[in-house]
Amino acid sequence: MSMSWQGWYYLAPLLVVLLFYLRRHRERESHARIKLEETQKSNIPEPLTLHPVIDPNKCLGSGACVRACPERSLGIVKGKAMLVAPDHCIGHGACASACPFEAVSLVFGTEKRGIDIPQVKPTFETNVPGIFIAGELGGMGLIRKGVDQGQRAIQTIAKKKGKDGQLDVVIVGAGPAGFSASLAAKEAGLRFVTLEQEDGMGGSVYHYPRRKLAMTAPMQLPIVGKFNRHEISKEELLEFWNKTIKKTGLKIHFSERMDSLQRISGGFIVKTPKTEYKAANVLLAIGRRGTPRKLGVPGEEQPKVVYRLIDAEQYRGQHVLVVGGGDSAAEAALSIAAERGTTVTVSCRGDEIFTRPKDKNRQLLKQGVEKQKITVYVNANVKEIGTDTATIVHDGKDIVLKNDAVIVCAGGTLPTPMLKEIGVLVDTYYGQALPT
Repeated sequence: MSMSWQGWYYLAPLLVVLLFYLRRHRERESHARIKLEETQKSNIPEPLTLHPVIDPNKCLGSGACVRACPERSLGIVKGKAMLVAPDHCIGHGACASACPFEAVSLVFGTEKRGIDIPQVKPTFETNVPGIFIAGELGGMGLIRKGVDQGQRAIQTIAKKKGKDGQLDVVIVGAGPAGFSASLAAKEAGLRFVTLEQEDGMGGSVYHYPRRKLAMTAPMQLPIVGKFNRHEISKEELLEFWNKTIKKTGLKIHFSERMDSLQRISGGFIVKTPKTEYKAANVLLAIGRRGTPRKLGVPGEEQPKVVYRLIDAEQYRGQHVLVVGGGDSAAEAALSIAAERGTTVTVSCRGDEIFTRPKDKNRQLLKQGVEKQKITVYVNANVKEIGTDTATIVHDGKDIVLKNDAVIVCAGGTLPTPMLKEIGVLVDTYYGQALPT
């Protein structure tokens, strides 16, 4: 029996909508497949920080996780969600919350590349009484979780106050967990100091690219109360934190890093380049960037050697050497090369400078090399840093470069050996979730 014209009249719009949906679905899947192929071709590794793994048996391809991801690191391939751009993922965790089928798990490390995470109790105290860990170092990269952990750790510390001549707690780090812990310590009337090796607030957030989406859910802060923003950029978040510091009178010891942590009878000694602090408790909220990794070469102690780019304009007209193979090295080189009169050279121990950074940075770097704005030496090592030169070793030969400044972007070293030395137990995770 043929359909009447009235039936076609009502069915036609539905067919148009269906065809439009299928076309868009194919386009999105094609785009995701291309991104995945680029990732595999470039050997971009999965992030070692918190990142999603999708169970294909549970995933029905709804795309909810893809839409929820603010960094566009997920895509639908062959009807299943996949991490197609791992270099974009910074562990927001919005994907797991959005999945209606509980197919997304947030894990640490990969099958081949493990990540060390200290053991902590529900109170955020380690197996060593008096040593607490909150935030990224303990495996939780989400800002709202770090904020929550910092203040909860202080709730336990407030019951274990120090004796005369002791601080109740030394808080190491002024990222989300350390900032929240500092406010909680102030609110509780504890004797404390907060140390931050950088010259500004934010921890890992401080090093996000400009206008990077930093947070995707509201958070509750001591003294301040609820900060009811669902999405906020790096700049907005740092501005809020700095205003809160002024408003509350919170004191943070910027540019003062922890050099060592020693266990003594009844507490701990935290040593910095400036002084030492005796405390009953220590809260480590240092994130996973750690202390900047140094090159260990002659001349590195000079003021012209720094470990991150602050302002590209200050290098205008200078000969600059950038050392490293990741995004921070690529972004530093590109920013400085855009300034007038600069000569920019990149020294990379392997060839990862053309594979590890984000796709946009890789393409811009290749363009910079082609236009002779940037010179890149792969499989090279810095040998020595002179007053107005820098020497690198490439293909077994010494190459002496004119040099006014060196920016080392070689990552950081976590205090894992120090933690193990004082008895803190550390587990290595290979693509596993933390136990709940």
